[in-house]
Amino acid sequence: MKTTRKRYSAEFKAKVAMEAIRGDLTLAELAAKHGIHHTMIGAWKRQAMEGLASLFDNGDQSSKAASEAEIEKLHAKIGQLLVERDFLAKASGR
Repeated sequence: MKTTRKRYSAEFKAKVAMEAIRGDLTLAELAAKHGIHHTMIGAWKRQAMEGLASLFDNGDQSSKAASEAEIEKLHAKIGQLLVERDFLAKASGR
């Protein structure tokens, strides 16, 4: 008989991870409370702790994406200017 893996919502994972981070209960106590294995809670806690830093880097990410878009636009403009220069040089007989 094949058993299916249970999938947990992001909200549930966040709630359990926050309880683990608070440290009011041990991982084993949290596992018993929610009916899941303690290693899952440890993994969710670790993911939450690693992901916290990225919450505060959002401004850097959006400015990085904006600067990459600006660079792409400038590269296109350079290509256009090079084509125009070559056309004008050829037309003038150089």
